[in-house]
Order: sequence, then structure tokens, then C-alpha cells
Amino acid sequence: MFIDYIINSALVAMAVMIHYEMLYQLSRLMPKLVIKHRYRLVVGIFGALIAHVTEIWLFAYGYYFLIKYNSMGSLIMFDSGETIHNIMDCVYYSFITYTTLGFGDLIPIGSLRLLTGLESLTGLVLITWTASFMYFEMKKYWDDQ
Repeated sequence: MFIDYIINSALVAMAVMIHYEMLYQLSRLMPKLVIKHRYRLVVGIFGALIAHVTEIWLFAYGYYFLIKYNSMGSLIMFDSGETIHNIMDCVYYSFITYTTLGFGDLIPIGSLRLLTGLESLTGLVLITWTASFMYFEMKKYWDDQ
């Protein structure tokens, strides 16, 4: 149980730090770009998407590690009961969990249930943070006109 706490906390902390650093770098870069303001916003959106995808892959590797090496749980396919053992299925599961889409075709068993909840909460907060960041960036440029 203690190792679960450490791994889960580390994954959430790394995701938050990745997101913070990307938004910080974007906030420094965007005003310096010598392009139209609307294209600066496109750069910001793509930068935020890169951050989100990186965070999703981070959680996917966390699931993969917990399944493959620590035997702390598993992902089960709902319809067939087959256990998931490859990284791409972990990435898919991470995408639907981070975005809180939750199709329900993969079911976490064991300690992965806690990480699933934490990833959903983290994804919700970080997606909201991105929306807030982009709103303020758009407002900054719109107010200049």
C-alpha cells in the first residue's frame, strides 16, 4: 500500500510540474513571437496539447509499470475478460481516463483503481488550468486591439 502511495504521488507531481513548466514557457514565448496574435494563440494551444499528451503517456507508463513489474493490479477488457499487457492499451486507457471520457471497455483491478481516480482528477484540473491560461492569453491579445 505504501509503494502505491509513493508511485501515485510521484506521477501526479510529475504531471503537475510538466504542465506548470509548459505553461510557464509558453507565457514567456508567446509575447516574443513576431507573428499575428491569433497565431500566437495557436502556438499556445499546440503547446498545451503537447503537455497534455506527455502527461497522458506518463500515466500510461505508470499503469504499465504497475501491471508488468509490480503486479499491483491489472486492466481487464470488459467484454472478453482478457488481461491487458501492452503499452498501447495502457496509453488508450490513460487517454480515456485523463480526459474523463471513460468508455468503460477497460476495467482497473487492484491498486490501479486508485491511480485511475487520481489521473481523472489530475486531468480535470490540468485541462481546466489550460483553459484558464488560454482565456487570459486571448484576453490579453484581444484587449490590445
